Amino acid sequence: MARTPLVALTLGDPAGIGPEVCAKAFGEPEVRAAARYVVIGPAKLRCPAFPEVAEVRDADVPEGGAVWMSTAAPESWEMGRAQAGCGRAALAALRRGHELALAGAVDALVTAPVCKEALHLAGEPVEGQTELLGRWCGVDDHQMLAVAGELRVLLLSRHLALRAALELVTEERVVRHLALLDRGLRGLGIAEPRVALAGLNPHAGEGGRYGREELEVLEPAAARARAEGVNVAGPVSPDAVFAAAAKGAYDGVLALYHDQAFIPIKLLGEGEGYTVLLGLPYLRVSPAHGTAFDLAGKGVARHADLAHALVEAARMARARR
Repeated sequence: MARTPLVALTLGDPAGIGPEVCAKAFGEPEVRAAARYVVIGPAKLRCPAFPEVAEVRDADVPEGGAVWMSTAAPESWEMGRAQAGCGRAALAALRRGHELALAGAVDALVTAPVCKEALHLAGEPVEGQTELLGRWCGVDDHQMLAVAGELRVLLLSRHLALRAALELVTEERVVRHLALLDRGLRGLGIAEPRVALAGLNPHAGEGGRYGREELEVLEPAAARARAEGVNVAGPVSPDAVFAAAAKGAYDGVLALYHDQAFIPIKLLGEGEGYTVLLGLPYLRVSPAHGTAFDLAGKGVARHADLAHALVEAARMARARR
């Protein structure tokens, strides 16, 4: 009988809710049944039930079990705020998880949330984990796919001011991301993906009445993508395309800026939202929430998103085998 997948889990920022929701997630029977785990983070957060290891060998992690790999961290930290030491700790855990995944020592990498301000304080001025993992893997075409049930949404851009994000809505970027979405969905087991391109303007511009981006940028991009073999519809009115995709009309949607994607994802995916990073040489999954500093250390953080992300990572790892 094949063994369950081996999944690496990084704890994220120790001053956020990551360590709490990770501990709670391991209390769920479906999480422990789905995979075996290598948990990565500061030694003082180690669960006593998880043996500490310096190296990861598949045979050493039993079914339903987990081991702990300690990474660098400050002696102490204050819960609920951005700190340079916590940023360095989050980076150390993420780097180790990336190394294990890249080497094939684990079947998937799941990452708890980090604080971008803490990363910046630690000397790493990045947008987030997505950018870091892409850089460390040496890939350019990589992007976040957000998932809630049947709704799968790829982002054209991530954490930017809206004005800056709109400047990135170019024909070349749209064509590249449509191709990435098509490849990524195939890699997740969808043999013939049906893709939709979201419009930018109300009612997808209504033939230029409410803006010309659809006519001048999006329609030519969709035509080019179709010529390259992508089964893409659109641009489709953004007030309709996400509801249609959630009901199964499309296997994936390309959204043109961050909130266009995450408003429907968070409305439809409470407790079950997660993201997959397409374009990496390994499987990386993350819950669709942040560090929630306002809840950190209070024992009230919900762990459903992380638990679901762990189960889904195991399912996708099995499919990729």
